Amino acid sequence: MKIGLLGGSFDPIHRAHLAFAEACREQAKLDRVWFLPTAHQPFKPGGPFATNADRLAMLKLALADQADSEICTHEIDRGGMSYTIDTLTHLTESNPDTDWYLLMGADSLADFPFWRRPADICRLATPLVVNRAGEPAPNFGHLSEIVSPERLAEIESLEVKMPPLAISSSTIREAIAQGKEWQSQVPDAVAQYIVEHKLYLNA
Repeated sequence: MKIGLLGGSFDPIHRAHLAFAEACREQAKLDRVWFLPTAHQPFKPGGPFATNADRLAMLKLALADQADSEICTHEIDRGGMSYTIDTLTHLTESNPDTDWYLLMGADSLADFPFWRRPADICRLATPLVVNRAGEPAPNFGHLSEIVSPERLAEIESLEVKMPPLAISSSTIREAIAQGKEWQSQVPDAVAQYIVEHKLYLNA
């Protein structure tokens, strides 16, 4: 079984998240993609704006018709700071026959050497790096001090390409707070949930 892990705040989940996951699933021939909502990210110490319950509810709505996707709540259930190495250690121990892939953009690849125990992360999972059209290409040299040349060549060969989608959770939150249009950037059911629960009005 080949499973891709897509971590993030998903605050809120939007159409670019879904396109990102689908591009990785198709091009890397993954069996499934697990969406992994974080509790608190080391690079975002302020924490998410919406509650864990609201973020999970929006994820469930967004993935309701995504047969090859599911939600992994391990980091939220564990609480505290969400470190990828801790999550991968747990998942590999509980799913020993699974090949794990860590889905990330070029921006995350640049930060990757500063993550906790990046070499161990690459031992437990294969980074699957997405090259978004119109953005700087991934610099795989960031991994040169972390993995062997052979492993680096393997990771580079798996590069995923996708068209540009200028959508981010932060700009959606800003648009909601400013009364601008944002509904087209998220699945319809998620937009309805945000409106009904009056989320991000003061984000």
